[in-house]
Amino acid sequence: MIERLGSRIRKRRLRLALTLDDLSARTGISKPYLSLIETGRVPNPPSDQKLRKLEEALEFPAGQLLAQAHLHRTPRDVRAVLQKLLAERKVATGHGEAGAVNLDEAYLSGVLQEMVEQAAGNVQPVATVGVPVINRVSAGYPRDFTDLSYPRGVADEYLSCPDLSDRDAFATRVHGDSMMPKYRPGEIVVFSPAAPVRSGDDCFVRFADGHTTFKRVYLSTDERGASVVRLQPRNQRYRPQTVPLSQVAGMYRAVYRYQSVAED
Repeated sequence: MIERLGSRIRKRRLRLALTLDDLSARTGISKPYLSLIETGRVPNPPSDQKLRKLEEALEFPAGQLLAQAHLHRTPRDVRAVLQKLLAERKVATGHGEAGAVNLDEAYLSGVLQEMVEQAAGNVQPVATVGVPVINRVSAGYPRDFTDLSYPRGVADEYLSCPDLSDRDAFATRVHGDSMMPKYRPGEIVVFSPAAPVRSGDDCFVRFADGHTTFKRVYLSTDERGASVVRLQPRNQRYRPQTVPLSQVAGMYRAVYRYQSVAED
């Protein structure tokens, strides 16, 4: 690989009609060392600083020689993995049988860069927010709940939640089966106070007396025109409950559900 890097430098120098003395004057690299580089008689690639000078003097695109040198410095076990992947790609694309693959040739042909870009195209960075996991929520009828007065940013445990900008979001573990089959006991549900609530949303509901529940909510009015909330379990074995809206201190919509992925 060093030989190929040196050969590349030599070909570009000759194409630009430069002597070793000329290149030495442009880069500040001694003529004897330049000769060793071009003939591949150095045990390791030149330093990044020297390679940048060579790129500039020989009019290479910035980073091109650096990338080839870095590939040479890649640990042997990593190079073996790359060679295996390249061999598999060679077979998959119908360009031959699996066998020895020259990483330097793959780099020069652009195949390695293409593989990196394809892999990177499937992965996008995701911003996350630390969401506090507070006490278990009752998925049955309202019951005492004492952990909602926690100081912001303080909780026994946290989880990272992607694409959530609400810093006041919180999570609870579901207790009971009234919200099955969608929500199972022990699953973690994340609620966002900033998310708009509409009829039919699954919400964490807090009552004025401190009780809470986790139900589907439907907003309506009773026969007297007063605003009411129907708390509808998803499990059909449980009956809905209707309460005056005035008794509700807050409704926080469910935005994420964390659960294990069952194997087929």
